[in-house]
Amino acid sequence: MKRLIVSADDFGLHPAVNAAVEAAHRHGILTSASLMVGAAATADAVARAKRLPGLHVGLHLVLIDGRPVSPPPAVSGLVDRAGEFDRNLARSGVRYFCLPPVRRQLATEIHAQFEAFAATGLALDHVNAHKHLHLHPTVAGLVFRIGRQFGMTAMRVPAEPAAALRRAFPDERAAPPFYAPWVRHLRRRARRAGIIVNDHVFGLAWSGYMVEERILRLLPHLPDVVSEIYFHPATDAAPALGKAMPGYRPVEELAALTSAAVEARIAALGIGLTTYAALAAGDSGA
Repeated sequence: MKRLIVSADDFGLHPAVNAAVEAAHRHGILTSASLMVGAAATADAVARAKRLPGLHVGLHLVLIDGRPVSPPPAVSGLVDRAGEFDRNLARSGVRYFCLPPVRRQLATEIHAQFEAFAATGLALDHVNAHKHLHLHPTVAGLVFRIGRQFGMTAMRVPAEPAAALRRAFPDERAAPPFYAPWVRHLRRRARRAGIIVNDHVFGLAWSGYMVEERILRLLPHLPDVVSEIYFHPATDAAPALGKAMPGYRPVEELAALTSAAVEARIAALGIGLTTYAALAAGDSGA
């Protein structure tokens, strides 16, 4: 049976994102959301989640393009003079790997974000990271070690199958990403640690462009395993969101999540909506 997790990233980033998550869950196909625990609208996101017992919320670790939960002096090797995370992924990755003091600060911040999530009182459905930074072996190792202390049972593996994309969109070029070896390594480590993972994910090639037309074309080509489609919805294109996600189409993504045509196609194809928590419990239903 094809099973599908439908999730929204950046929950807590902005009130327009939070409102979209609520609308997409109440009136659409959204099963899950990934919470930024240090973002400006986190309190509003948590309040909404507590009104939505069927919405499964996970931790969206932010280690780039944001501010730390820890006091900046405690993680000075991770932030710039303004107290914001380094935006350069390559430079950050090298520092994580090569500099023990930076690794210790990274552990401090990851622990702080898990702790902040626990303080919300929400059940931890899954874990992933902004910009998929948990693909980095050093970050992944810390997430497995620290996450176990907080009851982590599931993690997103950002493995988007090029073959499925080519079948759905033969007019578009699709190839395995350069970081495919890291994806395989993350999957092996997760399974060794007893962590539930998805088989495939969709949203990488068209991040911010998961609009109705694309979803309708993609659904018939989902593999007969557990897939996750992730979105970045919002109720309006607020200037702050345009700055954080340039070029994204969040309002159209919300429309896809609440589309009657999308919901009908999922039903017609016999695709079962699910969550990581349901998978961990051995149940395919959301």
